[in-house]
Amino acid sequence: MSTLTVAAIQMACTWDKAANLEKAEALVRRAARQGAQVILLPELFETPYFCKDQKQAYFALAQPVTDNPVLARFSRLAQALKVVLPISFFERSDNGYYNSIMMINDDGQQLGLYRKIHIPDGPGYEEKFYFKEGDTGFKVWPTRYGIIGVGICWDQWFPESARTMALLGADILFYPSAIGSEPHAPHLDSSGHWQRVMQGHAAANVMPLIASNRIGKETGESCTLTFYGSSFIAGPTGEMICTAPRDEETVITARFNLDEIYAFRTEWALFQDRRPKHYRCTPF
Repeated sequence: MSTLTVAAIQMACTWDKAANLEKAEALVRRAARQGAQVILLPELFETPYFCKDQKQAYFALAQPVTDNPVLARFSRLAQALKVVLPISFFERSDNGYYNSIMMINDDGQQLGLYRKIHIPDGPGYEEKFYFKEGDTGFKVWPTRYGIIGVGICWDQWFPESARTMALLGADILFYPSAIGSEPHAPHLDSSGHWQRVMQGHAAANVMPLIASNRIGKETGESCTLTFYGSSFIAGPTGEMICTAPRDEETVITARFNLDEIYAFRTEWALFQDRRPKHYRCTPF
């Protein structure tokens, strides 16, 4: 049987980048001790969420893939712990800047990039200033522990993202995130909506889904964001397996039998009964 233990890491981030990386590594090691084989860190965990403000100086935070010290560090860690790590980072490629994931296999091999396709633009989440629309397409990676699909934060609100990765053969979906309060609507708490949308992706595609968020209050020049944590793991019918608190650095884990889930997904016939030719939208 193909069983898999997954983990979501929830953490706060400061401008002490070395401390953030030390903390992230310590939490990955903690997850591995708990038996996790694929471990998800939050989006852009090396620094605070800098997209609160439009500042030219923050482009200096981006690094290319080649000789990237963060990717090299977590490649060594993945190899040492025999775990798979989707690592979120701010990528510079020639004159382009991307919000990217490097998928690192359990032997430390860097399997390839996904560049975030859906880029938000709103108060406190000014990502279009920094990131180009991703040009990789949605991707899945065969790893030692299963075929993994990864989207990044705003991607998680679009059912097409999850369905595309499912159609590409994913066994399980992962979404690193940085989401919290809304500066223009301080009384809005989107945490429940956020979770339910992704629980729907899990149920609609009959596959587990893991979402990892940051916590803490981060103050920029234009606004302050309070990230609400609530990282979670959903099962293949959308059921909530486990949820992290709103304000605690922690690791949550769950174990799945991928063979049983595959058999259930096949029996349910959601993919056999798709009729794409009827899904075209026509104007009213």
